[in-house]
Amino acid sequence: MAKSRDIELGDGTVIPILYEDRSVLVLDKPAGWLMVPTSWEKTARNLQLGIESSINARDFWARSRNIKFLRFVHRLDAETSGAVLFVRSQGAIAAYSELFESRKVQKTYLAVARGIPKESEWRCTEPIKAGRAVPGEPPEPKDAETLFRVLKSKADTSLIAAEPLSGRTHQIRVHLASAGHPVLGDPMYGNDTRQPLALRSVGLAYRDPFTHKNVKIAAPFAEFVRKHQFDLTSDELFRAGKRPTKAGYE
Repeated sequence: MAKSRDIELGDGTVIPILYEDRSVLVLDKPAGWLMVPTSWEKTARNLQLGIESSINARDFWARSRNIKFLRFVHRLDAETSGAVLFVRSQGAIAAYSELFESRKVQKTYLAVARGIPKESEWRCTEPIKAGRAVPGEPPEPKDAETLFRVLKSKADTSLIAAEPLSGRTHQIRVHLASAGHPVLGDPMYGNDTRQPLALRSVGLAYRDPFTHKNVKIAAPFAEFVRKHQFDLTSDELFRAGKRPTKAGYE
């Protein structure tokens, strides 16, 4: 049976499948969908719940792959679009969760930020407050680290590649705002409600925990950069897949 190239949810939402193998599906998450447990049934546009409902309905995309289980192992903010990884079995949750938790997944994002940074490349290690260990007490700061590289600049905006090495809530948005260059459309850290959040997950790279093969996944970004009047090639973005260090690129 031929497989569909997309997931189509019950409300007609079409979600492109960027990559798939025996263990995972990597989806191109649309902006506006929350990634929360299915227990949050009162939350509108719950992506996990929408996918599970589609699987239970035996929709073609799931039936053609004999998929009976699909669960996210990392999250994107509701208004952030792009590549997000789902595992296809309960048994794969621990292995892929460990990849993300141990920083063995290289994550690449594109952000359009306000202003032009003084540095073309920099590393932010500002701790981020997340969660509440004790009710009524302020959240404890957590270590966080993000690498940034300015790709293009014009007028008063910049196109920036961001690689979060840790996985704190709103990490890229917080770190860019702390540098004085909040993401366009960020109402929380940039006081900007005029447009959608200009942040997109465009790349995931990791070593498969079962086959030990290197996997690299890219999400389309041409429409995203054109919308903000930039031009960008894959070579300019991924720069041979090398990570920036304090002294430049390895």
